[in-house]
Amino acid sequence: MPGLDGLRGLAALYVVLFHCWLYTFPGYPDSSAPAWLGVLMFGRLAVVFFLVLSGFSLAIAPARHGWRSGGVGRFLRRRAWRILPPYWAALAMSLIISWFVVPASHYGEPTAASVLVYGVVAQDIFTAPTPNGAFWSIGVESELYLLFPLFLFVRRRLSAAALVALVTVPVIALGLSATGANPVEGANGLAPHLAPVFVIGMAGAGVVVAPERIQRLPWGWFAVLAAAPVLALGVVQGPVWTVEHYFWIDLAVAPAMAMLLAAVATGGSVTLVRFLTTRPVQHLGNFSYSLYLIHLPIVMAVIRRAAPHFVSPGLPTFWFTLVLALPISVLGAWLFSRIFEMPFKRSRSWKSVIAQGRSRRAGTDPREIASEPATL
Repeated sequence: MPGLDGLRGLAALYVVLFHCWLYTFPGYPDSSAPAWLGVLMFGRLAVVFFLVLSGFSLAIAPARHGWRSGGVGRFLRRRAWRILPPYWAALAMSLIISWFVVPASHYGEPTAASVLVYGVVAQDIFTAPTPNGAFWSIGVESELYLLFPLFLFVRRRLSAAALVALVTVPVIALGLSATGANPVEGANGLAPHLAPVFVIGMAGAGVVVAPERIQRLPWGWFAVLAAAPVLALGVVQGPVWTVEHYFWIDLAVAPAMAMLLAAVATGGSVTLVRFLTTRPVQHLGNFSYSLYLIHLPIVMAVIRRAAPHFVSPGLPTFWFTLVLALPISVLGAWLFSRIFEMPFKRSRSWKSVIAQGRSRRAGTDPREIASEPATL
């Protein structure tokens, strides 16, 4: 879908800016940062957007085939193949930086338990010192992938509205109960709370296969109208209140995000799609997953190790981090993706990955090598 990769890339870039802001100015959410930088404090919403986009993207193909997954085992194998190799490489990198350069959090260096918990992507279930603060969402995503076939079954047998209701109503009930505290990034058990935003994305994918009269509706304007009350509430109450009420903000803003995706996927927002498909934005989207995985250790190393030797705390450190950590993160993610992400994105087996590697070394067409199994 033209434009979806571009949106993913911009969201990943925003997360980088958020972490540059977050680790420069203490006191989150009542940060010591200048008020005009307050627009950078909503990194959680970028992750919510990732989850909506993930549900939307994964549901497009099943939506075109009667909301069938094509096989649970096949789906899970393909997800693992796509997600785990770059994640494990980023985990190794994060562990090395945490142990030898700068700790990933205030809770101490990663331990053997960290290697085990994060190695099996169980960080949303079990607690261990994190090697990379951005990895909390990978655990949530993994749990939602496991539930995705069940969500498809409900969607196929009932309806999009029923699916959203069945997943969302218990979460709302939890929020209204005495135990419905505002969940924060890095806490355990976030998948149940964030499952509604994922299935709202799945419901939005139905627009892509809907009759033309549905596709041609002004989904972009619908997104603006749906987001307006949430934005107005945030402006009136202030950014600190917004952060402290993410439990409800996540749920309230997800429909607007799904409508935005529907507008882009159906080509309804021509100007926006044209921007999102420009070469720089599209290219950024191509390695956005790698950017999300590796940027935080780089940002923290610059803020905690490099910046104190050259600039004073506060705003000078922020600018120093932008000038140094941002380009290093983007260029590093591009290189990282070439090695650890793209081969698994383009191939479906180790045989094909090896063929690609040999073709690059030999300067030949990988399809030619792939057609000669005896040489592998």
